[in-house]
Amino acid sequence: MTQQERLTIATSEAPGAIGPYSQAVQIGNVLITSGQLGMNAAGEFPRTVEEQTERSLLNVKAILESAGFGMENIIKTTVFLQDMNDFQKVNEVYATFFAEPYPARSAVQVAKLPKGGLVEIEVIAVK
Repeated sequence: MTQQERLTIATSEAPGAIGPYSQAVQIGNVLITSGQLGMNAAGEFPRTVEEQTERSLLNVKAILESAGFGMENIIKTTVFLQDMNDFQKVNEVYATFFAEPYPARSAVQVAKLPKGGLVEIEVIAVK
């Protein structure tokens, strides 16, 4: 078995990493993103969980597109919520980004997200 080249994916269309990690890593036809907070590339957060969910998914989309992937290539998402009571609001926005067949998904409440975010989303995509 040969080792495939590991590519670091980065775009200025999404917030840069705020620590020692990459926006995404691609190995072969698989791309895995780091969690994307609901802030813009300048590091500014919208006020509502709906707006932060949209921004998070737009960040995911920008990272995917920079590597030649699309939202249709996503096979798995993980949604981290600061408050599980926001699940329905997040789900309504989330649904506007995906069509059937939907990716698999996990959604969990966490005690706290970086920078006080309300939502963070990470994905696995395959071409």
